[in-house]
Amino acid sequence: MKGERLVRALVVGDVMIDAYSEGVVERMSPEAPVPVVNVKRRYNRLGGAANVALNLKALGADAIVCSVVGDDNHADTLLHLMQDHELDTTGIVKSRNRITTVKHRVLDGDKQLIRIDEEDTFELDHDEYRHLYQEVIVPLLESQAFQVIILQDYNKGVLSEDLIHDIIELAQKKGIPVVVDPKKRNFFAYRGVTLFKPNAKELRDGLGVQAETIDELRDAAMQLQERLGCQHLMVTLSEQGAMILSKGEGEKTEFHHVNACKRAIVDVSGAGDTVLSVAALGIAMQQDPLTIVTHSNIAGGLVCEEVGVVPINKKHFDEEVERLCHD
Repeated sequence: MKGERLVRALVVGDVMIDAYSEGVVERMSPEAPVPVVNVKRRYNRLGGAANVALNLKALGADAIVCSVVGDDNHADTLLHLMQDHELDTTGIVKSRNRITTVKHRVLDGDKQLIRIDEEDTFELDHDEYRHLYQEVIVPLLESQAFQVIILQDYNKGVLSEDLIHDIIELAQKKGIPVVVDPKKRNFFAYRGVTLFKPNAKELRDGLGVQAETIDELRDAAMQLQERLGCQHLMVTLSEQGAMILSKGEGEKTEFHHVNACKRAIVDVSGAGDTVLSVAALGIAMQQDPLTIVTHSNIAGGLVCEEVGVVPINKKHFDEEVERLCHD
């Protein structure tokens, strides 16, 4: 992707720590029928909306992430991780009324044995919402030029229906495109966004349909696009690749489906963050729909070859785009 440095993105949503305990299993516990993991390494990575910002930075764009976390030790760890990666932390609000989300994965080599979550999932209270929107998001949008706003929803409470509506309304007034990775709770609250990116399961669950084939999924996507009034609706389809529906001039709908590239899939964690980041850059750079879905599909597959939540490797990504798109 060329020219990413020209793009500044505002990322709003749920941030988290992806924590890992990596070891080896050589025996079963005498206390219960469970494996004993001899831990060799522990490490933390940025997850959720923070991983979106990290992906954008890896691709050469500038990003500021806005979220609410706890006022706890995990929040300090998250902020230190962001600083280590040279990410702006001014958009992170601490609250004593909630805890910082941590997803702790225990690994035997590259095999995940169990995941332990620490989280609050209730929506922001009035004071938290007012602080985040009125004192953080609005001033940022008034003082800086952003080419895209990204809403990354993990159902942890930051993206309430009111906040979603307020951000979309402000973005429309300023002419800034909005790109969304939704979850079920506020699935239909994102009316009027530029690009809406569910996966196939979220599409089926949101509409209550049993679509499986590409034709059935396309019909469901058309129904959802009409209901949301979004310009682009992109659906990630795992082993079936990805599809995009785009409304052009005269409301004519353009449809593209791209197949998945053959990959040695190790871990799908964080792939949605990467897909969202690449799609958002495509929207900001006014790329055509086929390019957006093709590049996003390639990027999502690449990060699935890595263990754990990792940002895209730009050099590898550019090489794969060149190999697959320009041969």
